Amino acid sequence: MDTDRTVPLLVDVDTGIDDSLALLYLMASPEADILGITCTAGNVNARQVATNNLAWLELCGYADVEVALGAEVPVLQPLVTTEETHGPQGIGYAELPAPTRAISTRHATEVWIEAVRARPGAITGLVTGPLTNLALAIKLEPELPLLLKRLVLMGGVFTLQGNTRPTTEWNISVDPDAAKIVVDAFSVVPPERRPVICALDVTERIAMTPAHVTALGRAAGTTPDESLSLDDPPGTRSQGSNAVVRHLSDAVRFYMEFHHAWDQGGYIAHMHDPFAAAVALDPTLATTRPATVDVELAGTLTRGQTVADWRGLWGRPANAEIVVDTDPEEFFRRTIERVGALARRVG
Repeated sequence: MDTDRTVPLLVDVDTGIDDSLALLYLMASPEADILGITCTAGNVNARQVATNNLAWLELCGYADVEVALGAEVPVLQPLVTTEETHGPQGIGYAELPAPTRAISTRHATEVWIEAVRARPGAITGLVTGPLTNLALAIKLEPELPLLLKRLVLMGGVFTLQGNTRPTTEWNISVDPDAAKIVVDAFSVVPPERRPVICALDVTERIAMTPAHVTALGRAAGTTPDESLSLDDPPGTRSQGSNAVVRHLSDAVRFYMEFHHAWDQGGYIAHMHDPFAAAVALDPTLATTRPATVDVELAGTLTRGQTVADWRGLWGRPANAEIVVDTDPEEFFRRTIERVGALARRVG
């Protein structure tokens, strides 16, 4: 590995179909140095998240990466999960081999705190689920925002309708109190270390189509061609020869069926989390704009809404860089090339 280009990463996920592709993208990227994966409840319960992470890592030959369990409930409000979106186990129709490795004995907060203390200013944090674990770690180590090199998170919505309630995005909605703790804590960091927020405004442009799945399968050398179609009976399983592509295809099919059934843009799948993973490795993929971000906690209709002050009307300094543009075609080019090559190696 070229150490000059290496990006040391702490990854917090609620795996999740799109989290799964985010992990595959990181494992497929030679510059990604995954120091640990921490698990929070969100798409499914936290223990299922840990099982999913261990299973993907073992399948792809990354069995030495630590997987630590974190918060199993939000900071204050009851846990809500979304099996209707991601399937009962969080990975759609995929049936991954059961992992043989155990969850770490360390708590997620220990993983984050010990890592950033050991390597101050060197580690990029990537969070693609609710912010519960990061909020708890900040409560235990208030210097954590200053000890990270950068934070990239997937969450929030600023100019579009929400995907959970009219004004709220899923990850923030699951634990708005945690999100508030995090955005407030990062108000102290210098401009070059402001968190990068990949919100729905851009991630809903990252729409995976059946053609993308076919292309990824071809890059992996799987046979026959992966073919996902709205005309297929629901729950159709892949017959592909490549295990990684087969499981990914079965997961993505569930996600596409959900998007179509719930009027989310057609027979496509929004790949929110892989985009955030790609930005964590290469910030030039994203065009950002500074803003002061806060989270509404008291609204009867708007609890969990992320609010951006773009013009300084609050008189508070910017505390985030919000992604406002990207090139989806370039993202999918990299994804197909990288994950296809990983899948080809795994077989």
